[in-house]
Amino acid sequence: MTELLRVEGLKKYFNTRRGKLHAVDDVSFTIEKGKTLGVVGESGCGKSTLGRTIIHLLESTDGKMFFNGKDITYLKGKELREYREEAQIIFQDPYSSLDPRMRVSDLIREPLKLKGGMKRSAIEERVETLMETVGLAKRLYDAFPHELDGGRRQRIGFARALALEPQFIVCDEPVSALDVSIQAQILNLLLDLQEEKQLTYLFVTHDLSVVKYISDDILVMYLGQMVEKAPSRELFDNPCHPYTKALLSAIPEPDIHKKTERIVLKGEITSPINPEPGCRFARRCIYASEQCRNPQEIEEIQPGHFVSCCRIKEIN
Repeated sequence: MTELLRVEGLKKYFNTRRGKLHAVDDVSFTIEKGKTLGVVGESGCGKSTLGRTIIHLLESTDGKMFFNGKDITYLKGKELREYREEAQIIFQDPYSSLDPRMRVSDLIREPLKLKGGMKRSAIEERVETLMETVGLAKRLYDAFPHELDGGRRQRIGFARALALEPQFIVCDEPVSALDVSIQAQILNLLLDLQEEKQLTYLFVTHDLSVVKYISDDILVMYLGQMVEKAPSRELFDNPCHPYTKALLSAIPEPDIHKKTERIVLKGEITSPINPEPGCRFARRCIYASEQCRNPQEIEEIQPGHFVSCCRIKEIN
C-alpha cells in the first residue's frame, strides 16, 4: 500500500498563565491510502487537537508532517488552499458547524463557490449529486439546519467535506452526538464512501466499539502522548499498555454468562501543563516503578504493534 500521511514527532502546545499545556506531545504515525486510523482516549487526551493540527486549523509547535511525500508542516497562501482541497474535516457537533441562516443547498454549494472555476450549472449539478451521495432527499434542498435531525445535519457535513473531492478526511467524533441507530447509518455511509472513493480517514472517537468497527489501525493517546498503536484486531486481542487494558475492560459485554474483569483506574491525573519527564500514566498505574519516572520510548513488540512502556515485558 502507498503511504498518504506521515507524522513525525508532532507537538502542539498552548500557552497558559501556569505554563505550556502539552496537548499533543511527540506523536508519530503513518496512514496508508484508503485506510482508517482510529484515535482513542479519554476526553482531554489531545485526540481532536491532533486532527485539527494535521489539517492546519491549528499550527504545530514542533515536528514534521508529510502528505503524499510532500512536507506540509508549514503551509501558507496558495499551498495551504491547495492542501485544504485534499484534506477536510467532519466536526463532532453538526449543528454548531453549520450556519443556521443558510439552506442545505447553500451550505453544500459554499466550498464549490470558494474554490471557483465552475459554472453555475455545474455547481448545481454537483450539489444534487452530493446530496444523493450522502443520502439527503431532494425535498430538503431548501431546508434550514434547525429543521433537520442530527443525522441529516451530519450528512450535510459529509457533503461539504466531499465537495472538493479530498483524499483525506479527519472525522472528529462524527457520531458521538447521534442515536445508536443513526450512528450505524453514518458509519456504514463512511465505509461505503471510503470503498467508492478510496478515502483515507483519521477517525477520532472515545467509543471503542465504534473504533473497532471502522478502523484498520488504532492509536491510543493519554495526556497528549501515544501509548500504544496496533492493527485493530491485534489491539483488541492483545492489549499491552496498562491504560489500553483499562479502556478495553470498560466495554460492556453483551453475553451475560461471560465474566469480565473491570479495571478501575485510581490515583491522581497528571497535569498536562509543564509535565515532568516520564510516563504520564504512572500515577494511575498499578505497575508503576522508579523506572517510569524516566522518559519512555516507543517499542515495536510485534510487527506493527508499538507500545510506550518501560515495563512492558514484565507485565505481559
